[in-house]
Amino acid sequence: MAGGLVALLDDVAALVKVTAASLDDIALGAAKASTKAMGVVIDDAAVTPQYVAGISPKRELPIIWKIAVGSIRNKLLFILPAILLLSAFLPWALTPILMVGGAYLVFEGAEKILEAIGLIGHHGVAEEGKARDEKVIIGSATRTDFVLSAEIMVISLNEVAHEPFLTRALILVAVAVLMTVLVYGAVGLIVKMDDIGLVLAQKQRQFSQKLGRGLVKGMPIVMSVLGKVGVIAMLWVGGHLLLTGTDELGWHAPYGFVHHVEVLVHDATGAAGGVLGWLVNTAFSCLAGLIIGSVLTAVILGIKKLLGKNKPVAAH
Repeated sequence: MAGGLVALLDDVAALVKVTAASLDDIALGAAKASTKAMGVVIDDAAVTPQYVAGISPKRELPIIWKIAVGSIRNKLLFILPAILLLSAFLPWALTPILMVGGAYLVFEGAEKILEAIGLIGHHGVAEEGKARDEKVIIGSATRTDFVLSAEIMVISLNEVAHEPFLTRALILVAVAVLMTVLVYGAVGLIVKMDDIGLVLAQKQRQFSQKLGRGLVKGMPIVMSVLGKVGVIAMLWVGGHLLLTGTDELGWHAPYGFVHHVEVLVHDATGAAGGVLGWLVNTAFSCLAGLIIGSVLTAVILGIKKLLGKNKPVAAH
């Protein structure tokens, strides 16, 4: 009896060791995959604050929470099963799907820029009360998040493609949760920073008061800048998806030219080459996104006009 118990404990200990090693592998894989996708995560964090600009402060965190719930639902219920199945049976389909998402992002970004400079009127759903408006905001943010989340998950998948199916799936679940917490935790902190400033401004210490007043004065500027960065991020990410997608599908000229210029700048600028080369690639991606997005905007608005659905509304 004692011998059987010892054998059972040995088996349990061995199972614990295997499980611990597997968890270590999953954590390491998630960390590696997350690092590769960090650029898109930064874009996601820059894009999201614009959706709560002008919203009542009491509603900011509830809206961000709902967007975050939509984001984790996007990743775990839709994107993760889809990319695992596609990578197993139709790996070639991932690129066209990402390109469709890229087209949506550049359309969104270009439409906002064209509205801002007055070339087109403001388009969207007319305001019909706060509840309706919040639903529109959350829906728009969740759709944009879907594209950015898809790229995060595909980049992460590429980093762990060599892992067994179950390990790969668990790593991607870890990445989905980690990235959602990171992005929307940062967004929540950003949009509530002015409230933190108000609390600090009421403290007795002079340093706290100065810091608090600085936050209160500075956050509207920060939010305005983030809104503009968010639009640029849409064009950058979307344009890059389209350029790299056409390259992977066999049309090498557009991205080949961009990469050639990037390498030239990288090699000609010494220690700053890495940063400047990246900026060149980013600038071309933004330009491509703006051009393609403007064309898509013109086409979509033209179709809406023909169908009698193009109804400008007052800017919020």
